[in-house]
Amino acid sequence: MAGKLIAENRRARYDYFLEETFEAGITLTGSEVKSLRNGRANIAESYAAVEGKEIMLINADIPPYSQAGPYFNHEPRRHRKLLLKRKQIDRLIGAVQRDGRTIIPTKLYWNDKGMAKLEISLAKGKKEHDKRESTATRDWQRDKARLMKGDRS
Repeated sequence: MAGKLIAENRRARYDYFLEETFEAGITLTGSEVKSLRNGRANIAESYAAVEGKEIMLINADIPPYSQAGPYFNHEPRRHRKLLLKRKQIDRLIGAVQRDGRTIIPTKLYWNDKGMAKLEISLAKGKKEHDKRESTATRDWQRDKARLMKGDRS
């Protein structure tokens, strides 16, 4: 990933085991692109779902562009089609239907060519004890780094 970050879903690593990542394009209208250029987007509560033979981004919030009039603006939480290769789409559909996985967007960013890209991950939900375990591991790593830093002084 080389580009400017627009939005990030930080909670995804806490709530899910992220297994495999894909880079997907998104179909956007003009006012959505302008709004993204202003750096306004929220993918924290969003997810991707299978609709027919396509993958759609659901519940991603791109606020209306203030300079666009009421007729040219977009609906903030509309479903947006994700652009992937057919082999990737089939793989994601199979994992969701067979294995009960979820498709979670992790990052929304501009690539080198100035195109909006979405990094999606195939994820498996964590149970409550898994979340406690990952929190304890993270805390231990932080404490360990603090102790190691104190020993060198």
